[in-house]
Amino acid sequence: MATSDKEIQAEYRNRINRVFEFIDNHLASNLSLNNISEIAYFSPFHFHRVFKFITGETLNEYITRQRIEKSALDLLHKNISISEISHKFGYSDNSSFSKTFKKYYGISPTEFKKQNPNRHSKIRQINSKNGQAYHNYEKYICVIDKLINWIRMNAEIEIREMPKMDLAYVTSIGPQNLEIAYGKLMRWAIPQGLMNDQTKMATIYHDSFKVTEASKVRMSAAIMLSKPAKTEGEIGLTSIEAGKCIVGRFEIGLNEFEKSWTGLFLWMNENGYKKADRNPFEIYHNNFNEHPEKKTIADFCIPI
Repeated sequence: MATSDKEIQAEYRNRINRVFEFIDNHLASNLSLNNISEIAYFSPFHFHRVFKFITGETLNEYITRQRIEKSALDLLHKNISISEISHKFGYSDNSSFSKTFKKYYGISPTEFKKQNPNRHSKIRQINSKNGQAYHNYEKYICVIDKLINWIRMNAEIEIREMPKMDLAYVTSIGPQNLEIAYGKLMRWAIPQGLMNDQTKMATIYHDSFKVTEASKVRMSAAIMLSKPAKTEGEIGLTSIEAGKCIVGRFEIGLNEFEKSWTGLFLWMNENGYKKADRNPFEIYHNNFNEHPEKKTIADFCIPI
């Protein structure tokens, strides 16, 4: 690919980043193709093609999925009514919301909530893509107990007021593209003198593996900025808001990230905390390649 083509594609991805952010903040609004294409400074026809090329979904498919998956997380983590959730995500009535939800997950929101009760986690389903609860109660309790014990042995957990953090980032759609995203970020950051021994890298999760197909989970591969930076191409600027978080410090292998997140959310439920409407994130404290056991030392952060 010619350099000019790469630059054009990077600029397109930068514009789509603005669209992601806008949709995140306006899921209850009228997110028509015409309205959204203006955010990206494309004609509707051109935007439709670019958006599907980058995400693998049409705009309507993406918006519907975001609304339904975010509503599923509210059903899991919040004690609010179906009507409140329906209104929050832009549905005119419970019937249209329930019909769309059932088409996506195969069960109604009410049944999803029953199968995933927002009570003590001993009777709560975790780490489920389709909302199906364990049928073997004893087996389920065994899984829960093992996770609780694993977290106790492998995590230092505290409630911490996190400061506002400014970051530069590259979007990754799916974990299979995260390493590529970090590579792009490093190629931009190193020549600008933004990388040193104190620089922290982070991953922000805009979707949840609990309810989103892994290949579609959107993440931001990021570095923390200690000074203003001028971005280019698909490098974006964002911030993590100041606020209270559950912070779990882990020293783990790459195959233990899912277990760590699942266990930390379980700890949250066990201790009566509620997730805030902000994105979970990881902050890394080492290069796992330099660790004698190839382990990552990281803070897993759940805003509450």
